[in-house]
Amino acid sequence: MLNKFTKTFLLILLFVGLSVNVSFAQKIYKTDLKEDVGPNSWRIIKNSYEQAKQEKADYFLVEMNTFGGAVNFADSIRTLLLNADMKTIVFVNNNAASAGTLISLAADYIYMHRGASLGAASVVNQQGEIMPEKYQSYMRGLMRATAEAKGRDPKMAEAFVDPNISLPQWKEDGQVLTFTASEAVKANLAKAQVKDMNEIFTDLSISLPQVTTHELTFIDRIIGFLINPMISGLLIMGIIGGIYFELQTPGIGFALVLSLLCASLFFAPLYLQGLADNWEIVLFVIGVLLLVLEIFVIPGFGIAGVLGAVFVLCGLAFSMLANDFLDFKLSKPGLLVNSFFIVVSAMLFSIALLVIFGKNILRSSVFKRLVLEDEQTAESGYTSSVPKINLINKSGVAKTVLRPSGKIDIDGIWYDAVALDGFIEAGEPIYVEKHENYNLFVRKIEDKPIV
Repeated sequence: MLNKFTKTFLLILLFVGLSVNVSFAQKIYKTDLKEDVGPNSWRIIKNSYEQAKQEKADYFLVEMNTFGGAVNFADSIRTLLLNADMKTIVFVNNNAASAGTLISLAADYIYMHRGASLGAASVVNQQGEIMPEKYQSYMRGLMRATAEAKGRDPKMAEAFVDPNISLPQWKEDGQVLTFTASEAVKANLAKAQVKDMNEIFTDLSISLPQVTTHELTFIDRIIGFLINPMISGLLIMGIIGGIYFELQTPGIGFALVLSLLCASLFFAPLYLQGLADNWEIVLFVIGVLLLVLEIFVIPGFGIAGVLGAVFVLCGLAFSMLANDFLDFKLSKPGLLVNSFFIVVSAMLFSIALLVIFGKNILRSSVFKRLVLEDEQTAESGYTSSVPKINLINKSGVAKTVLRPSGKIDIDGIWYDAVALDGFIEAGEPIYVEKHENYNLFVRKIEDKPIV
């Protein structure tokens, strides 16, 4: 049996032990960067960091596997890590190339999986060709400043971009610097080479890690899907096709709704991502209005039509890019040409489909159910006014309820009519009692006076 003093002592030890364990428990908020660095990855990282702050995390961990991307979005992620209120970790698993290297240098700790690589941060275009010196100079400055901010070798950071930087211990002259995991550790760039995150926590002496992994929301997935270039191209086809069919079948119909829906799905995610600006959307709308003006008001295909086509093209293409008005240096080189290629290809493909299938679609029974009729002919039973013939005493049928106005049918032709009795049910037989100012005044047959 334990005496009272021993029990009290053990309880104190247990309380102290629990307090120590709680004090050593640290929160780690983990997110992924496993795609090209661009608007979607920037949005995910930004939202992840805001969530980490709300949960008062001690560490913000980015697990990375990227071959690079747009410099402007890489710079945004770099700035976020540099100014973070908590310790930051980048776990390279398995690639941190180009823009990924810049982001890695901004973290407090870099850990690399066995077999991972980091470096080769020269600015290249879509074809992998080295861009002019002004692009390289800007990237070198970013790399150097980032390394200095985190106490890393700025010359080594610059060598990731510039092949002329001499580092005989790590690379041959004339080649940009790229590190394997073991080389990065030897160069004091990465803290350690690890198998998984548990080894990271062990290296940082985090005995009780509480890891929260960022989960993508439904909205995140939808936006990521919609800004895919292939989906953007299909939406552009929907916009062009909808405009075409609406002009062929005037009226607020299915074609206009389709075009507006596709335009919303095209511009909305790009606007949320910070790509599409107000002026680019306005440019597109002005282009559409100019095309409508050219078709319905101004004969031929003149300056309004040309400007409209150019404005629509530029509005769509510019919205897919990071730019400062007409300055596109913020975007990854080659994206401007790529953006125009997507838009022009989608337009040409839409036009080709419309030329081949357009008339057949317009005549199809399915399409006619979805749009307003473009013609209401007398052969179809329509009339805009009462023919100048004597309809007095003519018999017919109420096609709609007359309260007192409605529609009647006389000899297979529909007319507007007014019930003199104030109300007539649909289907009741009627006769015309009088005709004034293009209006027919009718009564029920049963109320017709006997002469």
